[in-house]
Amino acid sequence: MENYNQPEQSNLISPQKWALYVFVAGLPFIGIIMLLVWAFGSDPNYTRRNWAKGMLLLYVIMIILSIIFFVFLGGMAFFTSLASQNY
Repeated sequence: MENYNQPEQSNLISPQKWALYVFVAGLPFIGIIMLLVWAFGSDPNYTRRNWAKGMLLLYVIMIILSIIFFVFLGGMAFFTSLASQNY
């Protein structure tokens, strides 16, 4: 039977540690800093490194979508206010 590069026991992350990582990542400012450290630091745990990169990617996508959403709504509000003015 072949060995399909199963992770070693030392690289497994317990559910308690995952809960801690998610909690720390959710903290304002500190979470972003820790995600950057975990993603681009010399962390030997590939699972945590890939998770941090994925979280940073989701943050970037959400920021871009939020900017597009608020620009669209702001433009609609601006043009609605222009159209409703009586001269």
